[in-house]
Amino acid sequence: MFTLHIEHAVGDYEAWKQMFDSDPLGRKTAGVTAFRVMRPVDDGNAVRIDLDFDSRTDAEKMKVALEELWKGPGAALMRNPRALLTETVEDVAL
Repeated sequence: MFTLHIEHAVGDYEAWKQMFDSDPLGRKTAGVTAFRVMRPVDDGNAVRIDLDFDSRTDAEKMKVALEELWKGPGAALMRNPRALLTETVEDVAL
């Protein structure tokens, strides 16, 4: 499994969440199999998103698409976005 870890600051979480929920890049069509939205408990203006993929190619394409999206009008809702692609090498439930 490949995961695209995304993080950035937001000025207005509710406005950002509306944009995220509108799914401008079509997550399912782009190969996302699951996602998680997280916020640090001590910083309500920060957001972390994990997008899971079966395919590295799909994850890499999404990273490029996100970087383009971040240059557009929605960019005003977030600050300092960044994305890191990882591969799960071990996943253990205890």
